[in-house]
Amino acid sequence: MTRIDRRKFMTVAGAGGAAATLTACDQEPSAPAIVSSMPTLTWRLTSSFPKSLDTIYGSAETFSRIVREMTDGRFNIQVFAAGEIVGPLQAADAVTDGTVEAAHTTSYYYWGKDPTFALGTCVPFGLNSRMQNAWMYDGGGIELMNEFYAHYNLIGFPGGNTGAQMGGWYRKEINTPEDLRGLKIRIAGFGGAIFSRLGAVPQQIAGSDVYPALEKGTIDAAEWVGPYDDEKLGFYRVARYYYYPGWWEGQAMLHFFINLEKWNSLPKAYQSIVYAAAQAANTITQARYDMRNPAALRRLVKAGAILRPFSETVLDACFKASTDAYTELCNANPTFKKAFDAMAAVRAEGYLWFQLAEHTSDTYMMIQQRKNAL
Repeated sequence: MTRIDRRKFMTVAGAGGAAATLTACDQEPSAPAIVSSMPTLTWRLTSSFPKSLDTIYGSAETFSRIVREMTDGRFNIQVFAAGEIVGPLQAADAVTDGTVEAAHTTSYYYWGKDPTFALGTCVPFGLNSRMQNAWMYDGGGIELMNEFYAHYNLIGFPGGNTGAQMGGWYRKEINTPEDLRGLKIRIAGFGGAIFSRLGAVPQQIAGSDVYPALEKGTIDAAEWVGPYDDEKLGFYRVARYYYYPGWWEGQAMLHFFINLEKWNSLPKAYQSIVYAAAQAANTITQARYDMRNPAALRRLVKAGAILRPFSETVLDACFKASTDAYTELCNANPTFKKAFDAMAAVRAEGYLWFQLAEHTSDTYMMIQQRKNAL
């Protein structure tokens, strides 16, 4: 080939290459093959929460949206508020029996079936939210709890966290353990059993029914979550004393429960997407609470809420009652013991670490906040 021929060849080849590139760029991108080969599915998810609680109910909406977007609209999970399909305390049961494919709820609502359910959410004087995440995602907690959930035709994934909760709203001051005797309090999960040991009368009431019960005097106190949600529910209007901390909920992890048979029928790609979407919702939910609680607390105090810490005497009595309950349950229930021992190991090591850098740093910065230096 002559020099001129070579130049002509390069010119033509270059033009052809450029044309091919332009043609490729001009074409609309097609859906990834792995997505286009996936089935089209529509599931129903029942929430344990009303739409008015945009933090908790919003977790399920976030989850649904991410699944839909990651599957290019092929996997749609329709979210239904509490009561639209089943009541708030029957959400997991509806998944077990196949009425719906999924639910967004708290594991400890079902602790009456087996106290092991409580460990998926929280137990009194248990973990903080970071420790709970550590246990679930890196300490085998998800796998361990799913061994248990499988007995109820469920598989579960973390789906949000409130962080440390407040101790609830009371019509009267609580200064000593004796003040708890005869107290009718709305409280869910394991915490109610501990209140009962101290002479209180726990009531498990759905969120939408708490305010009327307080207003009518059917109950004397109620706990829900924290400032942002509590303000929406209006408890401060009928019970002025707002106690802290919620020692029975140093964090509260929500879960997405999925019918185990339906889960096993999903393509692996969809299973990974569901897991990732739940993990995203888990992170976003606590971020929302951490952003919204401070301003809500200021508004509540301005509206007349009276902040009160539980005394050390009250906390000591509650801690002892909790420890006694764990000992009894571990002796009677091997399934509970297996999960509790795993959680307790994370708790012991976690607080060893957190009291150093985390606690010291936070304490110093809190002092600066009180000085109005931030």
